[in-house]
Amino acid sequence: MTDTDLFRPLKVGVTTIANRLAMAPMTRSRATADGLVTDAMATYYRQRAGAGLIVTEATQTSLRAQSYPTTPGIHNAEQAESWRRVTEAVHDEGGAIYLQLFHGGRTGDPSMRGGLDAHAPSEVAAPGQTYTPDGLVDNPVPQAMTGDDIRATLREFADAARLAISAGFDGVQLHGANGYLPQQFLCRQANVRTDEWGGDTRGRIRFTVEAMRAIAEAVGAERASLRISPATTVQGIDEADTEELYSAMLAELAGDGYAFLDVIEQPGRRELTAQLRELWPGVFVLNPHRDAEPLPPHEAVADGLSSGADVVALGAAWLANPDLLRRIARGGPYNEPDGSTYYGGDERGYLDYPPLEG
Repeated sequence: MTDTDLFRPLKVGVTTIANRLAMAPMTRSRATADGLVTDAMATYYRQRAGAGLIVTEATQTSLRAQSYPTTPGIHNAEQAESWRRVTEAVHDEGGAIYLQLFHGGRTGDPSMRGGLDAHAPSEVAAPGQTYTPDGLVDNPVPQAMTGDDIRATLREFADAARLAISAGFDGVQLHGANGYLPQQFLCRQANVRTDEWGGDTRGRIRFTVEAMRAIAEAVGAERASLRISPATTVQGIDEADTEELYSAMLAELAGDGYAFLDVIEQPGRRELTAQLRELWPGVFVLNPHRDAEPLPPHEAVADGLSSGADVVALGAAWLANPDLLRRIARGGPYNEPDGSTYYGGDERGYLDYPPLEG
């Protein structure tokens, strides 16, 4: 990779980004109990606005969509207005920022939702446990969504997208990865429906396709993006027929004019990444994981760009290195993130990572 590769501008949706490095969405659980953005969150994103493109932490589109404590929301005007301090901070620094739209589906305890039961494709609990302020609890058995529930959820995605654009975001991203609601519809074990929202490949991709089109109708396809994690096994996901599912999904969506597709690569699945790249005609953002062992950030960026990505998204490296673009251009060195401060807490491990000297 040369500096020329890294610093080439690129048109992404309605925005031209200054470089090919993105900050991937990372939950940090620093919002208020009612999902409002804080001044500290605005500072956090401002510090990292050297990224060509930022995608925010997962942001719930309704109370029922919430899975974890103190995560931000985008389902009322007060929450949207609280996000404005973030968009203004990033734009003041010359950056671009998309808001990630989140629905946890079967994940998360009812205490995270004001007592509301989880909604999911089918009455199948995720394996393992989930975090609450009172500690770990078993994942609950969700309610199977009715057709009306599904259509209401699609409307919530659209409404949240409108609120995000009103708050100054350059665009929005549907979180279709990591075992949350859209991917639960893809998974045969989580989705045992036999109606038009399940069963064969066409039925299982329908929720994601319809969600993207609802968002595009609300704010324009050029302001909409999708994040996927094909072949992941997190939170009990087993797609079984990954290549068929995502080939069919991208065939449906590829001609709609979306801003970008954002792929979380699984280790050892570079061939699948190449297949998806070939199927997607627009901007292709890659969070590369060619091998199980992570590469240093500058090598990861070079690897991602050489694999055909237009933009490379990194996560934890941004968490610990607010000036990551500068560090990558120099080939390091890099701060190591403190895992004990990832979720919740104060400014320690959030705003206090030192910049590169000199």
